[in-house]
Amino acid sequence: MSTFSMEAYGQLLTTKQVQDLLNVDRTTIYRMLKDGRLTGIKVGHHWRFPVSEVENLLSGSLVPNQEAQERAATLDVLPLHTVQPIQDVFSEITQVGSVTADIHGNPLTQISHTCDFCKLIQQDKDGYQGCIQSWRKLAQQKEDAPEFVACHAGLEYARARIEVNGELLAILVVGQFYVSEPKPEEEDARLQALAQKYHLDIDLLKNAAQKIPVLDTRTMQRISGWLERVAHTFEQIGAERSDLMNRLRQISEMSLFEP
Repeated sequence: MSTFSMEAYGQLLTTKQVQDLLNVDRTTIYRMLKDGRLTGIKVGHHWRFPVSEVENLLSGSLVPNQEAQERAATLDVLPLHTVQPIQDVFSEITQVGSVTADIHGNPLTQISHTCDFCKLIQQDKDGYQGCIQSWRKLAQQKEDAPEFVACHAGLEYARARIEVNGELLAILVVGQFYVSEPKPEEEDARLQALAQKYHLDIDLLKNAAQKIPVLDTRTMQRISGWLERVAHTFEQIGAERSDLMNRLRQISEMSLFEP
């Protein structure tokens, strides 16, 4: 597949487009997502994939690496079918977006309660990568407690660490809000810059920005507390699953011994 024909698809590809380009079925696409060979983003109820990801696969330049191996190991310990609904309920209660990401900022779950503003940003390949970089910076924070900081698009985010057996396994990220009402002139300049950088319709972006909530200090403190409690729940789930897997390995090893 030539680069020219790939560009005809646009910045992000649908699951069906990736199937056609790679000549695989839908199940294989989901398996590649799970083991880290392919990175995508959930927009509404549908997956979208950066063109560069598929180009790398087609060229053969994408090979298993440390990040992919770490992602696979994380998914073995952290059951997403359990994590996702808890995260969804957390976002429904707080009315802000949340996502569980690995230590490199790559999302492990679907983003819960995504605002229209972030959906627009993430429709662009570079915008989506900007989100991943922002989540990666959160994972690199040294403080144990959540600390709210602005992302690449100017919205506030914080994270709670998810540690299993003393090892940082993932982070739970919460955000997509302002801490104060933005000044009109500064907001207009920021949105103009984002629209130009990520090839977005400025009017759509402005309309979406008007819906971004502004949270006071007390609400942020409450969300911060809930964030740590939910992350701790994920730690407990991961620890129990890790213990179970270790027990199964021991049983498997015992079965290899001859009587």
